[in-house]
Amino acid sequence: MKVDADKLQTNETDDRGRVYLGTEYANKRVTVAVVEVESETPDEEELAAAYREASESASNIADEWGVASDEAWSGLDE
Repeated sequence: MKVDADKLQTNETDDRGRVYLGTEYANKRVTVAVVEVESETPDEEELAAAYREASESASNIADEWGVASDEAWSGLDE
């Protein structure tokens, strides 16, 4: 079956997995193909990568703060 690219539609499902096609399809036979499914929730690998990045960022900020704090205290001693 050949499908024109301009005929493809992207629809969101409701909380029960249903898609509203619209009134133009009322009382008509419709064939639907699921081409791709995207999840709105990140998978475990994405979460782990985000956690690692946040952890590294927090560590870098703490190191930078330590240097800045030491410099500030040293400046007060002079």
